[in-house]
Amino acid sequence: MLSGYRTFSTILYLFFFCLVSISSSSAGDLEKDPEVQKFIKEMVQKHHFKKSELESLFSQVKIKQKILDAISRPAERSKAWHEYRKIFLTKKRIKGGVTFWQENNEIINYAEKVYGVAPEIIVAIIGVETYYGRLQGSYRVMDALSTLAFKYPKRSKFFRSELKHFLLMSQDEKFDPLSKKGSYAGAMGMGQFIPSSYQAYAVDFNGDGEKNIWTNKTDAIGSVANYFKRHGWKRDQPVTDKLVLAEKNTITKKDGCTRSCKPKLSVSDYKQKGIQGKTIVSDETPSVLLILKQKSGKEYWLGYNNFYVISRYNHSTLYSMAVYQLSQEIKQAYLAAQKANTRTNSQ
Repeated sequence: MLSGYRTFSTILYLFFFCLVSISSSSAGDLEKDPEVQKFIKEMVQKHHFKKSELESLFSQVKIKQKILDAISRPAERSKAWHEYRKIFLTKKRIKGGVTFWQENNEIINYAEKVYGVAPEIIVAIIGVETYYGRLQGSYRVMDALSTLAFKYPKRSKFFRSELKHFLLMSQDEKFDPLSKKGSYAGAMGMGQFIPSSYQAYAVDFNGDGEKNIWTNKTDAIGSVANYFKRHGWKRDQPVTDKLVLAEKNTITKKDGCTRSCKPKLSVSDYKQKGIQGKTIVSDETPSVLLILKQKSGKEYWLGYNNFYVISRYNHSTLYSMAVYQLSQEIKQAYLAAQKANTRTNSQ
């Protein structure tokens, strides 16, 4: 049994915990915020929404402190490569990718035919983003976008734009804005599209009249492939190449890219710096140097156009490399499983 002091302390702690929880996620009065009123006015004047409906909607929105906490410490900025890599390069995620590919083989092959995007990349993106659709986010998208649009000054302009796109999207697709859930940043569905990306790249890949990236795997797969195609993915072209450095090289820390650097220097330029890749590509091929921190030291890679395209999904070298390496592990395991099945069936 607790002593009287500990019992009182526990009650006091729970009381304050409840107060904090309520204050950080309560609804009400947001519609009276001057910035929200300004936003509502814009939506009414420019996009023909009804003021009363928007005020009613915002009165039900909850501001979430957890969202503000999460966006301030993304893993891409707080972890070294060797720490970040082990989040995604796991046996379970690789096995899950093989299963997802096997179960959706016809759709994935059709997406490759239509958009020219490698199947393993499509699978890896969905694997990294939502564990093949299992973890799509638990926040109401309306709460997430409103929290960041009006309580996160650092990127309020961006998230107000996304909130606008989300409301327009709800109008076009005829759903209740409070019904959709996603990530702390308002990303949605199996491929985690932000609203503007949904409007620009989501496709009705099965032709049923809806662009359902939440529960319709066909639409989700087609939408991811379309996103990559529209951002410049080149069929059957290399993504990245691990490097062997010459003993004499002129690499400096400034040469490395960490945040979605577009390939500018040619392979020939890097050869002159003492950098040589294993993949045979033209000397004129645009490329960018990637420097990744492992426990035992640094790894050096060259990223090509298709690596840059992956980074359009998330502007982080760590993210793009995780997607690429996961895709290669999944592909290897998928082909091995196919070979084993062929052997079994022939016996």
